[in-house]
Amino acid sequence: MHPSGGSVHWLVRIAERGSDGDHERPEISAGASAADAWSVVARSYDLSDQGLATLVAQYFRLNVADLSKADPDTASLIPETMARKHRIFAIMEDDRNLVVATCDPTNVEAERAIGFSLGRTLLFEVAAPGVIQDALDERFSPERAVESLLTGLGDVDEDAVKLVEELGPESISADDVSATPVVKLTNLIIRDAITAGASDIHIEPGRRLGAVRYRVDGVLRKHMDLPMAALNRIVSRIKVLAKLDIADRLRPQDGKARVQVKTRGYDLRVSTIPAGGAEKCVIRILDSSTSLSLDDLEIQGPELVRLRELLTNRDGVVVVTGPTGSGKTTTLYGALRELADGQVNIMTVEDPIEYELPGVTQTQVQTKQGMTFASALRAMLRQDPDIILVGEIRDKETAVTAAQAAMTGHLVLTTVHANDAVAVVARLADMGLQFGTIAQVLRGAIAQRLLRRVCGNCAEQVNGTLTPEEKRLADRHGQPPVVRAVGCSECGFTGYRGRLPVTEVMVGGSRFSQAVEQRKGWATLHRVAIQGGMRTLHAVGVEWVAAGETTLVEVERVLGGDLKDGDDLLGDGPPRVLVVDDAADARVMMRALLEKDGFEVEEADDGHKALDMLKVNPDYKLVVLDLVMPGLDGREVLDQIRGSVDTAALPVLIRTASGNNSLEAELLEAGADDYVDKAVDAARFMARVHAVTRRAL
Repeated sequence: MHPSGGSVHWLVRIAERGSDGDHERPEISAGASAADAWSVVARSYDLSDQGLATLVAQYFRLNVADLSKADPDTASLIPETMARKHRIFAIMEDDRNLVVATCDPTNVEAERAIGFSLGRTLLFEVAAPGVIQDALDERFSPERAVESLLTGLGDVDEDAVKLVEELGPESISADDVSATPVVKLTNLIIRDAITAGASDIHIEPGRRLGAVRYRVDGVLRKHMDLPMAALNRIVSRIKVLAKLDIADRLRPQDGKARVQVKTRGYDLRVSTIPAGGAEKCVIRILDSSTSLSLDDLEIQGPELVRLRELLTNRDGVVVVTGPTGSGKTTTLYGALRELADGQVNIMTVEDPIEYELPGVTQTQVQTKQGMTFASALRAMLRQDPDIILVGEIRDKETAVTAAQAAMTGHLVLTTVHANDAVAVVARLADMGLQFGTIAQVLRGAIAQRLLRRVCGNCAEQVNGTLTPEEKRLADRHGQPPVVRAVGCSECGFTGYRGRLPVTEVMVGGSRFSQAVEQRKGWATLHRVAIQGGMRTLHAVGVEWVAAGETTLVEVERVLGGDLKDGDDLLGDGPPRVLVVDDAADARVMMRALLEKDGFEVEEADDGHKALDMLKVNPDYKLVVLDLVMPGLDGREVLDQIRGSVDTAALPVLIRTASGNNSLEAELLEAGADDYVDKAVDAARFMARVHAVTRRAL
């Protein structure tokens, strides 16, 4: 059906029928193509491209085309020359029909020519010619799609990001990934990521559109969407920079490049992996000019003291653990900077070398050449090192070699993947080390996470009533919020800018080593570590909240299921306490005080009965033990509690009527957690009980 109207173009007739008000009819030849007439008609009748497409579709009783749902494989059915000639884009197909987008449903020639060549009936849908042209450019001329993306994104100098290293022998087509628009857009992505302070760039393929996301302060943010044709060219460009094989898209590849943005150098670690017929690319950005000392890392005071205590060892293994991106390497480098005083020989084996450290010999793992962590470590032992950094212990061979180095007078700093500091023991055992070896060489472990710091420009003080979410989190974590994250342009409307370390430092000792050698479980090791002075990740994180540096929401996001100190060890119901005393009135008094504060109390009137009860069920949270009892006194009961694998870490509070300083020191040395005189009042007794249980949880 063709609109009647003599010498008037059919698009004009349709626009006049569908528009409101009087408009001056444009002078368009009736024989002009729809593509040529479209913009003039739309402008003359105050119509958008989409509005005019809707009127045309209604007139011809067709659908408006949605090119976002086009099948990429179907788009290839019509040859580029034919598709451009008739301004047609294929959307979907079945055995008999081919649905195409057109701006001219009256184009009988296209219907016949394409239908005949493909053996299918063409079903028209209507789209503006500009929309069809963009789709054709994206499909057949990706460089034009890249150019269109650059429009409106600001000036990007082709040399804004300079490759410092030579590209090497690889060559690529000038019309492909070295095309100026591709270079400019790649530079834009890298430059903007560095400007935003991103640690990683994620270039992720999709069906029609891909995405570029930046990881800023540990959280991914969407930066832009890209047509797949442009994304593929950008990934290829990045692979060229990293000296990877752009022809191989079926295998994962890893590489690196060094670039300069303005006057500052950055190292890029590039990783690609096949994904849905395309490739996903992740770029880690490393500022090689930045290497922080321990004082620069903002580690909280008690943890910094304990960390430096670990560094005073001259043999053994010190392990840093945490998820990827938690700052493990930064902490280790800070430690090395402190240790590199010119009087010790420090050597590292890393994959990759993230920062260059003066006064330190750094070796890069080269697996293809046989230079693994284990082989490099064995070679280093012949170089008379004092301190060795092993980037990561990943297998039994490396673990055994590191342990041997630690036993022969070397301090080994390394990382493993574990959930917390105490879990390092189980991880090393899983990799094949004997528990006796772990007990002998493990000097300590540091677990680390990073919390986002609230933005100083927009953070809001919490005054008055808490929101329901804030109240829930305050009850859960035992700390009311001090500030709220709001969001502004300076922090990307996230409410956070910068990060804070949350560090858990376990310092091994004789009790911890004994517990490891006896193959005690995580819960017992955790209690022993806390009794030795370790503060949990949660305790340190909540302290940052109390200081107004972050929020409970952020603590919950990063630490997840880690509850208040020890809540995961309490189990269901109230904490159970075993009171051991031969005096009935004393047991009645302590039961009343403890039950009033929510404890569940069980009693034993002598030491033998107490030990029998502990053998049946050692899961008490505290033993209150009288020192002087007939039969088996409190000191003997304490010795047996500490000598058993099941109860070695059980908190014990000693009560005695014959106290003096030498006796207190003797009992604490024997393994008592605290000591209280029977003459103290109820409030002081309960304060000691709570202090012991807090330290033990």
